[in-house]
Amino acid sequence: MYSRILVPMDGSKASERALNEAIRIAGDGRAQVRVVHVLDASTAYSYPVTYRNELREEGLRMLEDVRRKLQQAAVPCEVQLVETDNIHETIADCLNRYAQSHQTDLVVMGTTGRRGWRRMAFGSVAEGLARIASCPILLMHEEPGSASK
Repeated sequence: MYSRILVPMDGSKASERALNEAIRIAGDGRAQVRVVHVLDASTAYSYPVTYRNELREEGLRMLEDVRRKLQQAAVPCEVQLVETDNIHETIADCLNRYAQSHQTDLVVMGTTGRRGWRRMAFGSVAEGLARIASCPILLMHEEPGSASK
């Protein structure tokens, strides 16, 4: 059913759960899984170069761990570190741009499920992407049935 699945990884339990679900889906239909980690220019570039380099290296290490996990599961995969184009592009916009340019059939991503003032204060990448994406999005919480209040 799906041949190109995108999984945004941020190192959270919810994104790990999303990866596991993408592996399950890909195993059923032999889809390719693309995993991306986004460096946000609006925050990364407000820090010293050494810290930005640490963020990049941390993202690359995480992606390499993900690549090994996908290879062990015999799932065709690609992993990539991507950056927002500028300080005004949101992570959701960046993910949407990536999904469109790679003809993504499904996005499987983690979400914290924030509500109320927390959602207003921190926003939601998942919600932002859901509003603009042209493909289906499957959202995974950290634990089945969980959502932060």
